[in-house]
Formats: sequence, C-alpha cells, structure tokens
Amino acid sequence: MNIHGKLLPASLAAALAVWSTAQGQEKKIKRSELPPAVEQTVARESAGATIEGFSTEVEGGRRLYEVELKIDGRGKDLLMDGRGNVVEVEEEVALDSLPTSVQEGLTRAAGRGTISRVESLTKRGKLVAYEAVVKTGAKRREVQVGPNGKRLAHPE
Repeated sequence: MNIHGKLLPASLAAALAVWSTAQGQEKKIKRSELPPAVEQTVARESAGATIEGFSTEVEGGRRLYEVELKIDGRGKDLLMDGRGNVVEVEEEVALDSLPTSVQEGLTRAAGRGTISRVESLTKRGKLVAYEAVVKTGAKRREVQVGPNGKRLAHPE
C-alpha cells in the first residue's frame, strides 16, 4: 500500500472521531435561538423558576435543547426535542426525602465517598433512576440506582 492508501483511511478515521465527539457536546445558546415550540415549552415549564441558561446538543442524531432552572434553590434541567416535547427531566432532590431503599442503594454505590447532590431522572414521564454526585478526595463521579434502590443494568 502506498502513502496515499494509508493517509485516506487515517484521515477518515480522524474525521469520524472529531464528528462523533462533537455530536455529544453541549453548546450554550441564547433563548432567542430556541425553536418556537421549544420556547413555548420553556415558557410553560419555567413559571415560578429562575432560568439559569440554555444549551443544545445532538444526541443519537437528533438535536435536543436544554434549559437549566432553579426552583426554590434546587436545580431542574429539562431536555426537549425540536418540537418542544420534554424527553428528560433531571431534578435535584434531598437524599433524606427519598425512600429508604433508594437512600441505602445510593449510599452503597457511593462506597467511601460523600454524596453531595442527588437528582431524580425522568424520561418520557417515567422515573427511571436516581443519580448522585459522589466526592472521594478530590475526585468526583456519578452513581445511579433505579427507583427501587437497586443497581441498574445500564446507566440511564
């Protein structure tokens, strides 16, 4: 194989790697950049909340829009499709407000780490998981359990 035969596959591989990385990255946007249907959902869902910001990203080949809200001091993120349908909600919750099985599951998953924040994760109107940010020394990681407090087969 000559030099050109080696460069083309390498160039294609590099281009695909850059493209796939860019597909999952969030980009901050202004409210004025939201599609009309997304804006309507934001207006409805943000009543009584403080809007912290907007972003967009491509996930699974489709463009999604996120609004970050603060309600009574707690974070709430809404992820919407271009038609304004809410596809995912992450809402900050107090650990001690959760069922005992969920508290125990998150504590078990955290191991020796300290749980600093917990969010409920709802997809298409159904509670699918609880996610906790765990600090161990200077490191941070996320752990998830299902609504029953049991370990998930795959991350949500």
